[in-house]
Amino acid sequence: MEYWILFGVFTGLMLVGTPIAFCLGIASFATVIYLGRPAIVVFQQLNSGVSAFTLMAIPFFIFAGDLMMRGGIAARIIQFAGALIGHVRGGLGQVNVAASTLFGGISGSAVAEAAAVGGIMIPQMKARGYGADYAVNVTSMAALIALLLPPSHNMIIYSLSGGGRISIADLFTAGIIPGLLLAVALGITAYI
Repeated sequence: MEYWILFGVFTGLMLVGTPIAFCLGIASFATVIYLGRPAIVVFQQLNSGVSAFTLMAIPFFIFAGDLMMRGGIAARIIQFAGALIGHVRGGLGQVNVAASTLFGGISGSAVAEAAAVGGIMIPQMKARGYGADYAVNVTSMAALIALLLPPSHNMIIYSLSGGGRISIADLFTAGIIPGLLLAVALGITAYI
């Protein structure tokens, strides 16, 4: 029954135009009230869940990505990727994927990577005759590489959600091959 309360309240709030963050919070709180749990216990568990020291890495990864963008490192990474594979068929699409792979392996944040690389590559791709849809799609798909390559902050969150029993180093190691395979697959797609 609690699932019906959760999804019913969430759907009802969405239908009246409430922002998603508030829908999630209100629906969760309504479910907790229905279950009869004391509110203080819920807030204590929320606080203990976000007070882990390893969560400090997440804002610092995003901050590092922003520093790289503002400091011009993102532009240099794109120039390096352009010199490396810009001559291959699919030119700027290939450069976008390569730069996203390099930047994602440094920042660990898909959002920071999409903002940094996309802010530079999308206008360049439009100026060279690529469609706006293609430029945005290549950038958004290439940003997903940052979710797999270390130091991905999503892997840190996953480790903590498992109660810390999952090694972050093992997750980082396990993400390298899938991340590179995704980069190769996107490169092949841009080539075609």
